[in-house]
Amino acid sequence: MRRAHALLALGVLSVGAAAPLIRLAHAPPVTAAFLRTLIGGVVLLAVASAWRRPLPRGPDLRRALVCGAVLGVHFALWFASLGMTTVAASTVLVCVQPVFVAALAWALLGERTPARGLIGIGVAVGGSVVIGLDLPGDAGAGGQPLVGNLLALAGAAVIAAYPIVARRVDRGVDTLAFSAVVSLAAAATLALCCLLTDSPLYAAHASWPALLALALLPTVIGQTALNAALKRLPAAFVSGAILGEPVIATAVAWLVLNERPGMKTLAGSALVLLGVGLLFSRAPIAVERAPTEAGR
Repeated sequence: MRRAHALLALGVLSVGAAAPLIRLAHAPPVTAAFLRTLIGGVVLLAVASAWRRPLPRGPDLRRALVCGAVLGVHFALWFASLGMTTVAASTVLVCVQPVFVAALAWALLGERTPARGLIGIGVAVGGSVVIGLDLPGDAGAGGQPLVGNLLALAGAAVIAAYPIVARRVDRGVDTLAFSAVVSLAAAATLALCCLLTDSPLYAAHASWPALLALALLPTVIGQTALNAALKRLPAAFVSGAILGEPVIATAVAWLVLNERPGMKTLAGSALVLLGVGLLFSRAPIAVERAPTEAGR
């Protein structure tokens, strides 16, 4: 159980660096998303092959492909959002997914979030909204904060399906191999998005150190850690913990991009931390599933 929480913490810390790295990449949004998932997927597949990890098959392969398609659409929406609004606003709004996940997890998986956990999610979402209201003073935004915020919210709604589908994958499926398939499926989805939006598949003038860091840190490390945590922890719990991402992203943006947070951002960050603390204070016991459940 401690390992599951450690993996979840590692995943949240890793994905928290994604938004500033996207800005530093200086590539078209969909192109950056495509290259992130392609490079990350190739690295994951190479490691899985070297360690002779079996790829998912049958229903679990189909679930991995669905997760990849969902992740690809989510990235297309969120990366575009980061070009129009602040790092703080974009990350906090895209992280309200627990609202959608908790409802879907209850309806489809029968997972009920404890009352204290629901209060924690509510507090964290409230803090996220406060941060999202702190729009002035962002030199990196593209001047369309309303559109950017709406894209981030759309990204939150789409990615809510990811943990619901991933939680139904058999726990015997190798996490590394599963993550490789998901990343490559996301890359294929984003390649189609590039064609539909006339975005290039390659960015010669992009910052490749930032793109490589984006592929390795949030994708290879972060996404793999979150996938492993989902095997042991309820979907709503994992998604609620990801609400800590905006605090990390805001801090990194302050240090690296000189996006100094205002008082609303600082106050909202405190609420997010309080909410995540409430969520973890009554940590759920590991979710044990019957062998047949994951195969339904």
